[in-house]
Amino acid sequence: MIQLSHLAHAPSVSLPAAEPKPTSLTGQSESTLEVWADSHAETGVWECGPGSFTAVRDGYHEICQILVGRATLTGEDGAVVELGPGSTVVLPDGWRGTWDVHETIRKTYVTVRTTH
Repeated sequence: MIQLSHLAHAPSVSLPAAEPKPTSLTGQSESTLEVWADSHAETGVWECGPGSFTAVRDGYHEICQILVGRATLTGEDGAVVELGPGSTVVLPDGWRGTWDVHETIRKTYVTVRTTH
């Protein structure tokens, strides 16, 4: 039997206690609620406070839907993307850059592992 995973309202769901973000450049905290995972993919809700952090997407693609908050993503290649509520962004395998979070941001995400 395949079990259905359901999250009634991601923008207001209670998240676990925030913990220090390891790649933060400014002392941010983050919280993640995993909703579902298997050996190839994972989905959940993530939240992070204002500040800046670096990000590397090696070995997986990430698809994000921004629920609340605002951020600017700057890729290693200089590409800049402004994110706000309703934005969808795909960070492909190999993407590297910086998130500058202007207002506490919450997103749903799906990561899909790649094979090399």
